[in-house]
Amino acid sequence: MDISRAEQRILHLMAQGGCIDVIRDDANKKIIELNCLTREGWRNPDLTMRIFRKLKAKKAIASSGGQPYRITRRGLDLVRAQLDNR
Repeated sequence: MDISRAEQRILHLMAQGGCIDVIRDDANKKIIELNCLTREGWRNPDLTMRIFRKLKAKKAIASSGGQPYRITRRGLDLVRAQLDNR
């Protein structure tokens, strides 16, 4: 399965230890804000609701027990290796 460049960037960030923190509205449980955080705690502004839903539909990310979304084994299979600039 092919994934877009934007999805690839988010998955690569998550494979290095990042997560997606979802903030929901208390009244109707709808998502009002998405925060993609790197392992250092920086916020990545590239994540949109569209990309989030696509990654969730492909089962590349998952959340358990109310925790932030993390990359799954399937997501690790989808992400292509990239050179780390460190």
